[in-house]
Amino acid sequence: MSLSPSARPPLADEVTAKLRAMIHSGEWPLQQRIPSESELIARLGVSRGTLREAVKALAHSGMLEVRRGDGTYVRATSEISGAARRLFQDHTAEHILEVRLGLDTQAARLAAKHATADDVTALRALLTARDQAWRSGDCQAWATADWGFHARVARASGNPLLHELYVSFGPALHQDLLAQQKRPGFDGLPLEGHGILVDAIERGDADAAVATVNRNLNSCAEWLTS
Repeated sequence: MSLSPSARPPLADEVTAKLRAMIHSGEWPLQQRIPSESELIARLGVSRGTLREAVKALAHSGMLEVRRGDGTYVRATSEISGAARRLFQDHTAEHILEVRLGLDTQAARLAAKHATADDVTALRALLTARDQAWRSGDCQAWATADWGFHARVARASGNPLLHELYVSFGPALHQDLLAQQKRPGFDGLPLEGHGILVDAIERGDADAAVATVNRNLNSCAEWLTS
């Protein structure tokens, strides 16, 4: 049933929803510039003022960043990620790790119950990419694959809200991985929380999955305080 004119949402809200959907779908990747104002006006069939109002709303939520003289860039794929990105700037690495511990353990527990064969295959492929990147000295690719692995575990949990919350940790964790790998003696290929975790998920052993995540993150906590 169509909305009556009085019940129709403001046009700026509709445009905001369309832009949000484009970002969330990955049509506009993270850190990339979105199309110019003129392109979007033509594509959406709206006025410049309406478009700017929508962009301003998404910039306020943290999903977009307007750079004067340069354009508008994607900073987060959802309002949750945008808010988390701002919050991370006000908290210590220890606090972030403590929160992540709760999400990681629950993701592992649920993944052991709900992961599919495709999930397990994807996880092993990410570990292979991670191993190859570390051995070749490509730290950026290693950090990307490592983070992709953990995000995929969260996705395999079958809980889309948990996955979205976990993905919000992406920028902070990626930077932390790059910082950790520079420390002498750092092991970029630990089995705890990675290979052993996949084995536990594959056989549906939730307790073992949680245990290996705990051991891995406790090791990370030791690195932060040493």
